[in-house]
Amino acid sequence: MDDAFADSRLLLLAQDADEVPLISALVQDAIVQRADIGYDRRARRLVLLVDRYRWEAGDRSRVRSALRIESVTRIQRRGWTDSVPHDPGITVLDLLAFVVDDDVLTITFAAGATLRVEIECVDVILEDISAPWLAGSEPSH
Repeated sequence: MDDAFADSRLLLLAQDADEVPLISALVQDAIVQRADIGYDRRARRLVLLVDRYRWEAGDRSRVRSALRIESVTRIQRRGWTDSVPHDPGITVLDLLAFVVDDDVLTITFAAGATLRVEIECVDVILEDISAPWLAGSEPSH
């Protein structure tokens, strides 16, 4: 870890739709590789391993984070393309936001890709799992 960055890892839980916007704001502009999105149907869990821009730190850094969504009953992808046909795991997505509407959590990525996640209840966990590192640049919109 670079000593210039404080290693103050986040661990946040949202169990109500009103708590989701905070976690959504914290993962805005996270970088996600398609290979780092996993759904365990038996455990009813969706996990996204992301390189999260640390907006809250104000020091132009990123951290590896796990975004876990529990109580998942179904997932649908929309607007996904294979940029490299022989290696779809290379496709990188820019996470823009996610919202909850009744029993559906929608994760929106840049370029129109979305994940529609049907859930029994709101149970979202954001956990930083690495020390922070210097980001190449600050995301811009």
